[in-house]
Amino acid sequence: MKYAIVEDGGKQFKAVEGGTIEVDHFPAEIGEQVDLERVLMVVDGDNINIGTPVVAGVKVQATVVSQVKGPKLIVFRYKPKKRIRSKTGHRQKYTRLQIESISME
Repeated sequence: MKYAIVEDGGKQFKAVEGGTIEVDHFPAEIGEQVDLERVLMVVDGDNINIGTPVVAGVKVQATVVSQVKGPKLIVFRYKPKKRIRSKTGHRQKYTRLQIESISME
């Protein structure tokens, strides 16, 4: 099984050919091709390439599948005996990517 560990937005993701990952939102149209160039590690069967910090000459090609929102998080803060209450919600936006290929140049 061939997969790569890629970094995007300060987070690391396991990218498997044919699989999907959800990265932080970036403006791109659905169906657009995206190249992830910060590849930290590539595993192809028994061959393991670990970068210092990135593997040179490796590119992960992906296609934007959709722009989605994550689950709603409720943030509730209060101070007892002071009548101070604050309730807010937050939904993070994500971009879902379909991994097309992991290419070594």
